[in-house]
Amino acid sequence: MLQDPRIEKMAQVLVGYSLGVQPGWMVTINATTAAIPLVQAVYAEVLRRGAHPYVLLDTPGVKEILLRTGSNDQLTHLDPYRLMMVQKSDAILRILSEENTREANNIDPDRQALLAQGQSPISATYMQRIMENRPHSLTLFPTQAYAQDAEMSLSEFEDFVFHACLLDGDEDPVERWQQVSREQQKIIDWLAGKRNVHVEAPDTDLRLSIQGRNFVNSDGKRNFPSGEVFTSPVEDSVEGQISFSYPASHNGRTVQGVKLTFEGGKVTRFSAEAGEDYLAAMLSLDAGSNKLGEFAIGTNPGVTRITRNVLFDEKIAGTIHCALGNAYPNAGGTNKSALHWDIVTDMHHGRITVDDETLYENGKFVI
Repeated sequence: MLQDPRIEKMAQVLVGYSLGVQPGWMVTINATTAAIPLVQAVYAEVLRRGAHPYVLLDTPGVKEILLRTGSNDQLTHLDPYRLMMVQKSDAILRILSEENTREANNIDPDRQALLAQGQSPISATYMQRIMENRPHSLTLFPTQAYAQDAEMSLSEFEDFVFHACLLDGDEDPVERWQQVSREQQKIIDWLAGKRNVHVEAPDTDLRLSIQGRNFVNSDGKRNFPSGEVFTSPVEDSVEGQISFSYPASHNGRTVQGVKLTFEGGKVTRFSAEAGEDYLAAMLSLDAGSNKLGEFAIGTNPGVTRITRNVLFDEKIAGTIHCALGNAYPNAGGTNKSALHWDIVTDMHHGRITVDDETLYENGKFVI
């Protein structure tokens, strides 16, 4: 069976543009067995660039076994091999490629919280990589499970993914991503030095400070696809309420109809139409999980619908997303948590003002 030529193109962009692999580098490729076509294409491209590829394959189902049968000590045990991979690799590519996105649906949220707490040093090391600007990228290989979540056939979902990644058509995808970067930089330049953000939308009236913080241009390098500008708000500045119109998926669990109220930067009231027990468990995960670690605006017009996968959903043009938990040090954030959970809401009937000047209205930038 012939391999989809878009997979080869994707590998070239990931290795050459997103990671910028150089000769002699140690490059880790982390995926499940479902992503072997992309793993092989990336492996070959890393070799062509004179670097040293290492493959870390996750076997489907083993995480579920741990969550269901492991003791508390086993759940909180730190994976030393994965930690070493994050510490030692010159570049890391993580390929989301689950074959069953619902395997954790009926797992006790407290057990999932224990697992997250045990692996928090790995999350912290990833954040350290971000501070040091060390290459790493997160992407997705289309599987039946993701297609079903998005209510598409596999072929439809493949087309959706490759379109969102700017891999279809005859244009050079690297040049297309460089253009995205230039357009987003104009927004970031306008935001530089600003202080106060006010978000208004149905059931939403949220204020936060960005004083002393900077926005980051997410242009297809750290996430692929990408298309967002984001920052970490001043930790104690978030006030008001926000209602999230899209389903929020995290670690195989989906929560819908999330509403949060903030006072002094912390969530003081919350509700959800479905999955409220999981939301409660994540908010009480640790001292930083009930604060906002990220505020962002999606810009990718190729992400045209909800997929129940945050890699795509948070990039939808006409949306914003907020992340509970860990902040981005490269944006000036200081909040620390084992959690980083992006939740998305539609802004086609909303407005964002910054220092009393309109930045964004009804899903579009107006500056």
